[in-house]
Amino acid sequence: MKDSSKGGLDRIDMKILRALHADGRLTNAELAARVDVSPATCHRRTRRLFDEGHITGVRAEVAPASVGLGALVMVGVMLDLSTPDSRSAFEKAVLKMKEVLDCILVAGEFDYFLKIRARDMADFNKLQGQTLIALPGVRNTRTFFVMREVKENAPLPF
Repeated sequence: MKDSSKGGLDRIDMKILRALHADGRLTNAELAARVDVSPATCHRRTRRLFDEGHITGVRAEVAPASVGLGALVMVGVMLDLSTPDSRSAFEKAVLKMKEVLDCILVAGEFDYFLKIRARDMADFNKLQGQTLIALPGVRNTRTFFVMREVKENAPLPF
């Protein structure tokens, strides 16, 4: 029976999502055993969860420092104008920046928050001076260097 509060997902769909969210490396056979369905049923359901956009991807979580990206920086961005056109131009430019991990439109003092990974403070300073302030419509930015990541990329609470 489908549960409309969960976007039309039933109990088995939710078990599959929880299991894969906890461990995306499960084989289909392991997943099927965990959710108590046949491998064929599990494969069909998992494929449907991908096709319908309930699962958006699977990837390894890489330790940033191990690839030379030890600095985590949060940047609050204020635009000159907050119109659909100005937001669109800003968002298109940000989508091209590999250093930006997340770009979030917010309400309040800032228009956007950017989560950025850099090698170090000097690397970020160069990015700030050459790229961030030149993004379309940017009036002002406020930078927050992360001292310690207490909780990051936690599993969804479902």
